[in-house]
Amino acid sequence: MAKCSVCFRRCEIPEGGRGFCGARGCRDGQVVSLNYGRLTALALDPIEKKPLMRFHPGSMILSLGSWGCNLRCPFCQNHEISWSDEAMACGEWARKTTPEALVQAALDCRDRGNIGLAFTYNEPLIGWEFIRDTAACSREAGLLNVLVTNGTADTAILEELGPHIDAMNIDLKGFTPAYYRKLGGDLETVKAFIRRAVQLCHVELTTLIVPGENDSPEEMRALSTWVSELRSENGESIGESIPLHVSRFFPRFRMTDRAATPVKTVYALAETAREKLRYVYTGNC
Repeated sequence: MAKCSVCFRRCEIPEGGRGFCGARGCRDGQVVSLNYGRLTALALDPIEKKPLMRFHPGSMILSLGSWGCNLRCPFCQNHEISWSDEAMACGEWARKTTPEALVQAALDCRDRGNIGLAFTYNEPLIGWEFIRDTAACSREAGLLNVLVTNGTADTAILEELGPHIDAMNIDLKGFTPAYYRKLGGDLETVKAFIRRAVQLCHVELTTLIVPGENDSPEEMRALSTWVSELRSENGESIGESIPLHVSRFFPRFRMTDRAATPVKTVYALAETAREKLRYVYTGNC
């Protein structure tokens, strides 16, 4: 038995077993990454797709993902690789690679506008060791590194990765503990992660607006006010300049009991956020 310290769940994993995320296991009494160097997705994407609007706009980035996730969002776009039955089968079908091979692939794409590597698609932080090793290698090669995450990892993981990451997009899925519990997450963990992340690199936030869940003006006002009050490591006020992406929900996966978010709702909530934040973008509209 070993206790995992990567996220708020603190899974106690029996020998030969796996944690809740499906990507961390216990081997010889130690917690290990089961998805190290295993890819389920690799694509050259526009940087705006991450989404990052104020970090090298117009560029491309080689994006990669593995399997596993420590949340259970019923509207997950990438459930096939995050927490489907196939993904939870430990991804024996996933492609094997190395940090060096990925960096070379990124370098080979430079003539197509590639600026580096993005760790995305599933929840990358549950396999943070591979990110650390690959991002360090990428940085040495003169490439940039991007992390797309739900932000529910311990800040100790952030300290390990911080020196190698240039930009993050972090999901701030809502602003109530009750909504985060519905998704299998923890709001305070995400808030602590964001507080530290904005002190380490360029950060943009994304909030998916789900009808009947997190679509009230009051919640958006509370969320954007909190973001606006974030500070740098030296205490400088930087929150109002943190970009927020307000995104439209579409029914999918296990949440097909409601219609897509009305476009006017997304636009109205974006206007609410602009009361406090300088850079607010609408998505999926």
